Amino acid sequence: MIWNKYIFVFVGIVAVVCAGGCGSPGHVREDCAGKVVYEPEHASGFKIFGSDSANSVIIRSYDPWQGAGGVATDLFVRRGGEDVPAGFTGQVVNGNAERIVAMSSTHVAMLDAVGKVSSVVGVSGIGFISNPYIVARRDVIADIGFDGNIDYEALLSLKPDVVLLYGVNGASAMEGKLKELGIPFMYVGDYVEESPVGKAEWLVALAELTGTRDTGVAQIKKISASYNSLKNKVKKCVVKGAPKVLVNTPYSDQWFMPSRNSYIVRLISDAGGEYMYEKNEGNSSVPISIEDAFLLADQADVWINTGTAASMAEIERDCPRFMKTNCVRLGAVYNNNLRSTPAGGNDMFESGTVNPDLVLRDLVKIFNPRLVPDSVPFVYYRKLE
Repeated sequence: MIWNKYIFVFVGIVAVVCAGGCGSPGHVREDCAGKVVYEPEHASGFKIFGSDSANSVIIRSYDPWQGAGGVATDLFVRRGGEDVPAGFTGQVVNGNAERIVAMSSTHVAMLDAVGKVSSVVGVSGIGFISNPYIVARRDVIADIGFDGNIDYEALLSLKPDVVLLYGVNGASAMEGKLKELGIPFMYVGDYVEESPVGKAEWLVALAELTGTRDTGVAQIKKISASYNSLKNKVKKCVVKGAPKVLVNTPYSDQWFMPSRNSYIVRLISDAGGEYMYEKNEGNSSVPISIEDAFLLADQADVWINTGTAASMAEIERDCPRFMKTNCVRLGAVYNNNLRSTPAGGNDMFESGTVNPDLVLRDLVKIFNPRLVPDSVPFVYYRKLE
């Protein structure tokens, strides 16, 4: 298998060679990549390009980590022996990817959603993964370690077609070594999406990578319809004041409050709740003092996403002062760790990514319980006792 060398920000072409280049680094002109064959309805971080006369495609990732600021990276999926376009300097996978190393558990969930979890041959932190297929094959699926401490010998032995990467505040530390080893990679930027359905829509990009785009498109349509049906039901049925919602727990003597535009705040709003910290209009969480968090907690009707706590005893241990707040007195404290691995992995951040409709239903059950039958159990959340 021949893999192109990688250049992080580049000019890519499929159907047309653009004389004189295709724009400045990090701002690639889309007309240089051919026709858009899939444009996401909810996600903002990727598009798929191709042409009517070719089976090969480019999967382009936009700003795949926080603060990327105009970065675009391309992966060419080469099919039917078609030539790599002249001048293309991105990543190349020869044929549909059949051997995949997933650096995030969300990648596993997306591949499972399109029926391709069996393509996973390696992961990062197998003990944190909830997926039943992976758990049942712990002895045969390699754990290559974590970004910055990767077992590259084990990675090479897997002979992967592609490694699925993510960045946090910058490019993955694996980039340089993967380039040296000639192993192609693709950035999956689901975590920076603000739309819950937009996060899930990245499964279409992975479906394309594995030759199952039609399956991926059908899945996201189903997910979107289910999510929006419940969201609209909440809008129609909730007429009284929304419950005020506090999120998170202290970290290093600070309390981090997400942006009002963030994924979790959109879920809260769509479920009929009112996020209590409207001041943060940025694109990342901001710290507030414990004193300010206490004042919010004393006004809150519900407190959710309480770190790793599985009981009120743990809340009392970590936040003893907060036991006197309004939301605690009301017995309205919930955490999203109902489905956790022994090592501490949280399935809310794995399968919950491709099941935003189920996450939303859990939150509706918390904020507006009359809209969800008592017989319907929580999937990801639990009430702390």
